[in-house]
Formats: sequence, structure tokens, C-alpha cells
Amino acid sequence: MKLILLRHGESQWNLENRFTGWKDVSLTDVGIKEANFSGNELLKNNFQIITIYTSLLKRATETTDIVARIINFPNEKIKYHWRLNERHYGALQGLNKSETAAKYGEDQVHIWRRSYDIAPPLLNLNDKRHPRFQTKFQNINTDLPIGESLKDVICRLQPFWKEYVDSILSIKGDHLIVAHSNSLRAISKILDKLSSREIMSVNIPTGVPLVYTLDNGLNVLKKEYLINEEELKIKQEIIANQGKAK
Repeated sequence: MKLILLRHGESQWNLENRFTGWKDVSLTDVGIKEANFSGNELLKNNFQIITIYTSLLKRATETTDIVARIINFPNEKIKYHWRLNERHYGALQGLNKSETAAKYGEDQVHIWRRSYDIAPPLLNLNDKRHPRFQTKFQNINTDLPIGESLKDVICRLQPFWKEYVDSILSIKGDHLIVAHSNSLRAISKILDKLSSREIMSVNIPTGVPLVYTLDNGLNVLKKEYLINEEELKIKQEIIANQGKAK
């Protein structure tokens, strides 16, 4: 079985190097090209994708729509789940990462971005960035996040993940999840059985399919990005450097 993880294409706030979190921003022209690249790579490699899940955030749904069109996957079969949303960056949401590093120090920003169990500064409940002020999240019957660590994201993801695993193990074919840097890092931590220290160095680039070959026990038999190693390294270094002061 193949499980393909795909981070959405570049968004406008990726381009502006902002902490995006649950802010609903669209793809850039580059992001659209990345989504097209991903779809064409999936088509070229003859994956038999029978399920697609994505988040509620439009940078992921726009990517999903492009990929689905290319691989001829019916739109009505796409599944959407809020638990696949990006990590909520709390009071950092909207801030420029380099400017934040200049103000608080690169080490502190690295901790906020990549530590396992340290959350960013939390939002005030009356802050207009709070998810409860966004219509698409008002029907979620649980406490909405106001700032999350990666550990929090994994806890938030668990109810979805258990149900998802049970469903994909019962049907033959390949499966695609289109989501975000940290929701996908959470899944990678689970699949790769990474420690809280090991996950800190994992950077998932935008618009590049990451293919896991799994046995029936979800043990990883093979793992590869559908891009050459030199291009992958460049993309991962760009992500790692986003939190550095200019």
C-alpha cells in the first residue's frame, strides 16, 4: 500500500514568510505550478489513488482540486477534515518569521517553529484571529486551538488518524493526504516512529509528493520524495532558513 503525503503548494503567506497557521490564504502562481507538478508526478508514476483527504484550509483544498483534476479523481469523493488543518501558531499568526527572529532571537523562533512540546504565545479569546470568528470552523464541536505545539497537533490528529487507518486498511489501493507542514510532520512522526528530538529536523517542502510504502501493520517499507535529491535539499534548506533574521 502507498500512502502519499502532499504539502499544499506555496501560499501567499509562504511567499511573504509569515506564520500562517489557520489563516485562510490562497496559492501563489508558484503554488499552482507546484500543485500541477505534484498531480503530473502522481499520474506519471501510475498511482492507483482511491482516497483523498485534505484539510479545510483553501491552500490545501486548492492544491487538492488541481491534483484531483489531473489524476481524474472525482471531486465528490474528496474528504475534508479540520483535524488535518495546519498547526495553530497562536499570537504569532500573521507575523513575519525573519522579523520575529530579529526581535526575539533565532533560537527562540526555532523553538516555536520546531520544538515538539512548546507552544507559541497563545491568542486572547477575543482576538479576531481566533478560529471561532471564521464561519467554516463554527460547527466544530470541540475547543478550537489558540496556539499549538507539534505534540498538540498529534493529539488533535489522533481521532482522525485512528478512523483513517481503519478505513484504508480495509480497501486495496493508494491513498493521498493533502495537508500542511505540521499536520504532515505529525503523521511522519507516527509512521517513522521519530523521537521528539528527531522530528525537530524534519522539513516538508511545499508541492512535492512524499510516498510511503507500508505493510498491513503500517510499518514503513520504503519512503521517497518524487523529486531529485538536489532539488529536495534546496527546498528543505529554504524552509529551515525561514526563521533566521535578515
